[in-house]
Amino acid sequence: MLSIRIEKLTKRFGTSTALHALDLTIGAGEIFFLLGPSGCGKTTLLRTIAGFYQPEDGRIHFGDTDVTHLPPHERHTGMMFQSYALWPHMTVAQNVAFGLEERKLPRPEIDQRVKEALASVRMESYAERKINQLSGGQQQRVALARAMVIRPRALLLDEPLSNLDTKLRIEMRGEIRRICKEAGLTAIYVTHDQKEALSVGDRIAVMEAGNIRQVGPPAEVYRRPHSRFVADFMGETNFIEGTVHSADASTIRIDTPVRQFTATTHGPTPAVGQRVTLSMRPEAWHLGQDATAPNGIPGHIRERIYLGEMAQYRFASAGTLLKIYELNPRFLFKADDQELTASIEPDDVVVLNG
Repeated sequence: MLSIRIEKLTKRFGTSTALHALDLTIGAGEIFFLLGPSGCGKTTLLRTIAGFYQPEDGRIHFGDTDVTHLPPHERHTGMMFQSYALWPHMTVAQNVAFGLEERKLPRPEIDQRVKEALASVRMESYAERKINQLSGGQQQRVALARAMVIRPRALLLDEPLSNLDTKLRIEMRGEIRRICKEAGLTAIYVTHDQKEALSVGDRIAVMEAGNIRQVGPPAEVYRRPHSRFVADFMGETNFIEGTVHSADASTIRIDTPVRQFTATTHGPTPAVGQRVTLSMRPEAWHLGQDATAPNGIPGHIRERIYLGEMAQYRFASAGTLLKIYELNPRFLFKADDQELTASIEPDDVVVLNG
C-alpha cells in the first residue's frame, strides 16, 4: 500500500493561482476525499497528483519516492474519469485489457487479469458485450475494472458517480469502498457531493479557492467544522451570531438575540466578549412542550413539509426563523400559533470564530 505526501504544492494557470502552497498527507490504504464547490481546485489537485499538470512549486511523494516531475505513466496510478472514457467499438473485456496491451504483457496474463478485474466488479458475465449494451451503472463498473486491472499504486477518481441516478449512486458508493478495501488500494476521490464523502471516505479534505480548510474523518468534519464555510458546505445548518458571555474548559455561554445558549467546549476556549457564530444542525433540534429542556426557546411552527422519513419545520422564535428536522416523524406538529419549545443539547452547539 502507498502513502502520498504533498508539500507546499502550488499550481497556476496564467495569472490565476489554482492551488496555494498545499500540504497534505494521505495514509496507505486510505480512501481520501477532496470535497468542495466547483472551481475550488480539487480536480486540479487530483490531476497534479496524477502528473497531468506540472506544479510551479512544491513536491509530491509516493511513499519515499519524489514523483513531482515524473510523467503520468511512470507514476503507476489508475484514473477513473467522470465520463468513463470507454471505447464504444470494443467489448467490455477489450476495454479492460487495453492498458495491459499497451504495456505489452503476455496474452495469458492479460486474459487472467481481465477476468479477475471483471470478477472484482461483478461484471465477469458481461465480458463479450459492447459498451452500448450496458447501463450507466454497468459502464461505471467497467471503467473501475479498467483502472484497477493495471494494479495501480493508487486509484484516482474524478467525480465517477455524477452521471448515475440516485439509486445507482448509493449502490456504487458501497461497491467502490468494498473494492478499494479488498484490493488494499490508496484512493483519492474528488466530489462535490457531501453524502458520497461522508458515506465512503476514511478522511475528507474540504477545499475552498485553492486552499484546504479542514481535514479529518467524516463525522468530525460534519459535527465539528472549523469555520462557517465548512459548516455550511457540509450540510444544512442554522447560524446565529452572538457574543461570548463566559467560557471555561468545559462550557461556553453565548449571548444571542434569541437567548443565551450553552455550548460544550471543544478546542481552544474563546475570550469573553468575543464575537462568534453558532452553528446548529436542523436534525439536532427537538420540538416539544418542555420549557426546561436544554437551550430551550419558545416559538411557533410557521411551515412544515412532510417527506416520509423526515419532517422539515420552519420554527419562528424571537424574530429568528430556524430549520428543524425530525427524523421518522410519528406525529406532525401543525403550522399554527400553538407555542412550542425547540431545544438543543450543548454538545450540538458549535461555536465558530467570527
